[in-house]
Amino acid sequence: MAPPCGGGRRWMRAVKFTLCLFFLIPMSSVGIRNTNTNFDKKQKLEVQQQLKRLNKPALKTIKSPDGDIIDCVDIKKQPAFDHPLLKNHTIQMRPSSYPEGFLFKESNNISSNSKPIITQRWHLNGSCPEGTIPIRRTKEEDLLRASSVANYGRKKYDMIPNDNPSTHEYATITEEGEGETYYGMNAEINLWNPQVQQSNEFSLAQFWMTGDNNGAIIDTIEAGMMVYFDLHGDYETRLFTYWTNDGYQSGCYNVMCPGFVQIDNRMAFGATFLPYSVYGGTQTSVNLYVFKDNVYGHWWLQVNNKYLMGYWPSSLFSFLSNSAVRVTWGGEVVNQKSGGQHTTTQMGSGHFAEEGPSRASYFQNLKVIDHEQVLRGPRDIHVTVTNPTCYNLLTHNDFFFYGGPGRSLNCP
Repeated sequence: MAPPCGGGRRWMRAVKFTLCLFFLIPMSSVGIRNTNTNFDKKQKLEVQQQLKRLNKPALKTIKSPDGDIIDCVDIKKQPAFDHPLLKNHTIQMRPSSYPEGFLFKESNNISSNSKPIITQRWHLNGSCPEGTIPIRRTKEEDLLRASSVANYGRKKYDMIPNDNPSTHEYATITEEGEGETYYGMNAEINLWNPQVQQSNEFSLAQFWMTGDNNGAIIDTIEAGMMVYFDLHGDYETRLFTYWTNDGYQSGCYNVMCPGFVQIDNRMAFGATFLPYSVYGGTQTSVNLYVFKDNVYGHWWLQVNNKYLMGYWPSSLFSFLSNSAVRVTWGGEVVNQKSGGQHTTTQMGSGHFAEEGPSRASYFQNLKVIDHEQVLRGPRDIHVTVTNPTCYNLLTHNDFFFYGGPGRSLNCP
């Protein structure tokens, strides 16, 4: 067929001229909306606005060997103070009170090997000055991986511990007693780098402290280590925290929404660790300790008996403003059952609990601060293992082994 713009009688030329205009003039200029272009512009604007909200101005920037960018942000200009309840908040640089025995000695329950010093990879290239806090910079590609720009840093799935939704598998222990309340907890967690099959799955080891309304979880504070590509863009193990005050309808990881007030300038949430534990060799671990300030009521987080990271202000919560009613420790994976098969995503070291020291993952030095303000080991615990042929757990006095490989001959 001949092109529409050429030759012919006068009336034909008029018709063809009109056709020529239709083909040559952009659709947007004749009132036909190019929806893809408008959508792309809207998405780009949303991304830029979100990046501006998340990434506060840096007084110093450090490029980590793993590709992360760590921004040293003025402590008084951190994301926490974007929360409407914290607009006039005065930073508390130290707890007004410490529970008796809040520093824990190294335990010999698991391994007698001398433990190397845990650090974060960005430390190899610098440090943040006093008066600042380190924040892992959010990049454009991070937001584009999320289901929506607004959902970045929030939980995509129902992640309530022990609720056993179809995509989640757990190996955990829980203490909760009728009328019991908790004001702190401790856990030392073995540091591994479990393999995760695909980007929308994760593997984590963490604690949960929860506040309930007639059995329904409303408030939580959580912390641990996780491998989660959709959140971080790689398959490395990273330090994380999480909180919610409305049953997981909102809340977020790390400092991706305002809430947690950080005071430490040495450790960054969302940053990678080194070194990992070695199967059959040297073991490394991270100690996480949470306790409630009995004057202001804030929930403080300390890492490795060395880094007083900061606190969740009590004003963020309803039920946790007073105390927790449940403490849970353990591992969790997301199993998307790709191809109708169980995921190969590992929990912990990827080995079952019965393999024991230097091979299986562990939680040790388990402690709670109970309603009498007594620091003690867990008791009357409830064990949850949702799929024991894929991941399992073996308990002892104040520690347990857990983990597994995921899909295998016994876990099809």
